Amino acid sequence: MTMSAEEPVLVEVDQRRRVSLGRIGHAGHTRYLATVEPDGSIILRPAVVMTETEARFIQNKELVDKIRKQRQDPAAYIPRPK
Repeated sequence: MTMSAEEPVLVEVDQRRRVSLGRIGHAGHTRYLATVEPDGSIILRPAVVMTETEARFIQNKELVDKIRKQRQDPAAYIPRPK
């Protein structure tokens, strides 16, 4: 169940300051980056974890574009020698 921004849900902390997000959010989101705003609001943003290699790859726009173009035309694929 995903609640919209117009449907506030009261969330209470337990004795260890934990909260349950079972009634809000997206079931596919399992990690969040949390920030605390100056007014005390806590903002949770969905996050993913990746290796440094994956991050460098994603930042290399030229390589990403080459791979994207290659995948659009599989007939142009040249296999590695065995």
